[in-house]
Amino acid sequence: QVQVVESGGGLVQAGESLRLSCIVSGSIFSISAMGWYRQAPGKQRELVGTIETGGTANYADSVKGRFTISRDNAKNTVYLQMNSLKPEDTAVYYCRTERFSYWGQGTQVTVSS
Repeated sequence: QVQVVESGGGLVQAGESLRLSCIVSGSIFSISAMGWYRQAPGKQRELVGTIETGGTANYADSVKGRFTISRDNAKNTVYLQMNSLKPEDTAVYYCRTERFSYWGQGTQVTVSS
């Protein structure tokens, strides 16, 4: 069974950085693009960005230039480096295998002003 586990969330001040990690069990990681999503209170879940198996990443306009997605295929892990955080980045962040759509449980990111 595939398990997806996010970690690295926390409380930071505006302008600071945070790095989230997402580890995926099983062989699916090597054949699947990965996505980072977030859901703020009272809002729908939205796409933050995706990364293909070869490392090409795409981002939502709201995070472009501040967030970077990377992956380590040897560790079955995808990362979300978040710089210049803003209060509006506050949300639960989720990781998903784009193939077969396995979700993690999410990790809370709170940015104070």
